[in-house]
Amino acid sequence: MLDYDILRLLCWGLLGLFTVGFALSSGLEMGVALLLPFLQLSEPQRRQIAARLAPLSAGNQAWLAAVIAVLYAGWPTVYAVVFSSFQNLLLCVILAVCIRPIGLYFRNSLEHPDWLPYWDKALFLSGLLPVVVLGLLAGNLLKGFPFHLSSDMHIAFLGSLAGLFNPFAMLVAACCLALLAAYAAVYLQLHGDPELQLRAKAVAQTTVILFLLLFALCGGWITHLEGYHVTTEILPDGVSNPLAKFVKRGDGLWLDNYEHEPALWVIPGLAFLAGIGAWVLCKFDRAYWALLALAVALALAVLTLGVSMFPFLAPSNISLNSSLTLWDASASQTALTGLLGFAGPALLVMAVATRGLFRILR
Repeated sequence: MLDYDILRLLCWGLLGLFTVGFALSSGLEMGVALLLPFLQLSEPQRRQIAARLAPLSAGNQAWLAAVIAVLYAGWPTVYAVVFSSFQNLLLCVILAVCIRPIGLYFRNSLEHPDWLPYWDKALFLSGLLPVVVLGLLAGNLLKGFPFHLSSDMHIAFLGSLAGLFNPFAMLVAACCLALLAAYAAVYLQLHGDPELQLRAKAVAQTTVILFLLLFALCGGWITHLEGYHVTTEILPDGVSNPLAKFVKRGDGLWLDNYEHEPALWVIPGLAFLAGIGAWVLCKFDRAYWALLALAVALALAVLTLGVSMFPFLAPSNISLNSSLTLWDASASQTALTGLLGFAGPALLVMAVATRGLFRILR
């Protein structure tokens, strides 16, 4: 059996890779769905898009289920805190995720013209809501959110729904919207008919620039945003007890990991360069390579979030010592061993299956 600290680190890596898989697969669907009202699509073009995405949609939801399952199995306290604190917003995400495969199926199957506008609106909401909510979730994770753990591990959320809509979280949500819209627009530029390709190209170039501006703005804001730091000794192989540490908060502390390991700057730096590369490739009609560049930018943006917050998974801004890290909120060594043995091969199978489906239906 692997050492406890190695297991925690490997399972944290798995959680990150499943999140990247979700962003790359479901993110494409969400981006296409939220672009539907803005591309002046004809009815045959709408049916073509729905027919292309419908077979992929249900399978792509497996990535979200996998992220939730890994979080639940590996860090049950983090799962409980996040889902109890963001329950209203996450309920919207789950409903939207469930509606999308149904919407794509009926949008592609129904002929009655009275129903089609309703399915178009449902698909738009099924793309918009998850992107905005997950962006807000990422912003609030970076900012910290108000929860408290009592000595018997009772969880209390001490904030309000309105408080989650703070300016920084909305900026992160806007950045996510721009990135996924660009990702989807380049996909449509690659697979659409000549008329759609022109409109998708114009949208892609605009949204890539918007993403680059918002990503840079997020980075600049984080340098002054209050981050978190564990001030007591960290025991990577110790017993999980989130209340056995002291945490401080201060401006710019999310940059600590980059100061200790300067090589980590490569991750956000490459994400930004990949975005610039995607804009250039898109401009010269190299849509396939632009799509790959945006996929890299998307994956690296997700990794930037994880690396910046490491080792925190859920910081509390009202009860600092209740913050949860990957070292002190994990499941037991036996549970993590089982998780690694099951989720590791599952990740490879899902990645190969998803790539195969996209290749068949391109």
